[in-house]
Amino acid sequence: MTNKRRFYTKVPVKFAFACFMSALWTGISIYLAEAWVEDLTLLVNHTFAIFAIYGIAIIPGSMNSFILISLLLDKRPVRKHFVEYPDITVLMAAYNEGPNMEGSLATFAEQTYPGKMRVIVCNDGSKDNTAEIVYRLMKKYAWLDICDLKQNVGKSQALNAGLAMVDTAITITVDGDSYLHHDAIKHIVERYMSDPDDTVAIAGSILVRNSHVNWVTRIQEWDYYLGIAAVKRLQSFYHGTMVAQGAFSLYRTDILRKVNGWPHCVGEDIVLTWAFLKMGYRTGFAEDAILFTNAPENLMQFIKQRQRWSRGLIEAFKEHWPLLFKPRMSTIFVWWNLLFPWLDLAYSLVFMPGIVLACFGLFYIVGPMTLVLIPAAFFMNYVIYNIQTRMLKHQGIVKKSNISGAIIYIIAYSMILVPACLWGYVKEVFWGRIKNWGTK
Repeated sequence: MTNKRRFYTKVPVKFAFACFMSALWTGISIYLAEAWVEDLTLLVNHTFAIFAIYGIAIIPGSMNSFILISLLLDKRPVRKHFVEYPDITVLMAAYNEGPNMEGSLATFAEQTYPGKMRVIVCNDGSKDNTAEIVYRLMKKYAWLDICDLKQNVGKSQALNAGLAMVDTAITITVDGDSYLHHDAIKHIVERYMSDPDDTVAIAGSILVRNSHVNWVTRIQEWDYYLGIAAVKRLQSFYHGTMVAQGAFSLYRTDILRKVNGWPHCVGEDIVLTWAFLKMGYRTGFAEDAILFTNAPENLMQFIKQRQRWSRGLIEAFKEHWPLLFKPRMSTIFVWWNLLFPWLDLAYSLVFMPGIVLACFGLFYIVGPMTLVLIPAAFFMNYVIYNIQTRMLKHQGIVKKSNISGAIIYIIAYSMILVPACLWGYVKEVFWGRIKNWGTK
């Protein structure tokens, strides 16, 4: 009996098709928006009309069409199983994580990883009992160690101090307030070992653990579940996940040392990942290597977190702007990131006031073309939801109902997120400051 090989389309061909379909959508949108631009030009100058309409409708629609087509084409490569698994070292950055430390470390004791594992807690001069808890648990867990810094030096420097203690080919980072699913380490290592040889980093999948607390955490659950997961999956599909986040990622130790570890800056994880990409390496995503994190529980914490992420993006451009001209599929996402300040500015200054005007029957800004994007966005999120739900079901995880969070996420999330990101860009460009702990 002969085995029939399934028809396989190479990723660059899928990329070209997604680009073509996105360009087609964009061309049709520009044609249909001509009258809209003319109407708005009666009130403002032509340049501002282009800035507004392209920023709130044309470019977002183009991006969403590319994302949707790509997700429909994406067939994740098989994550292989192996007879032997490499030794690994996990660096857990921690600052005043006393209330979470024992529970977080307990999840390592439950891991199904078949290889040898060493966990080093990088205690960044904590002022609480974080160090005492780790020293006590070292008597219980033979795999546990500590890099105990007596003074606070910042997350990146604490991780670099821990990196000096690593003697394995693979380094994994985990935040001190996080909880690993029991297969998380095994799955992220298998994803790395299954991927091409030029892969140097794998981002794990982050989900919200404390979504039940209040409306702030409820809407963040949907952001992680739909937005962040979809973007990382898409970027990995085209061989360049833009951020191997410090909360849970795997790195090749030799390449990590080659770039001198984590840079001392606000967005150390994105700047580090872009350094890998600039060197020509591949970065991936393990969608079924799951870590649960505690999301910010009040609005100001959430805004500070997203401002930090936005500042990290600006830092990445300052350090690695040549990525804009690197001939690889993932370069498209670098250009997207370059456009985000424009889109966020247009959303804040044009779209949000446009909604108010539309309530009074004035549809110069928010009108038929913007309404066309709504069903497309719903369909895209429906596709992502099904992908994520199937993945979680395969892991034996059932997502709890969060209808109220979904409603707020759909109606108001961007109105909170976008101005916060915009202010983050401004702060980094004009008043760049070093990050401190507490902004997650």
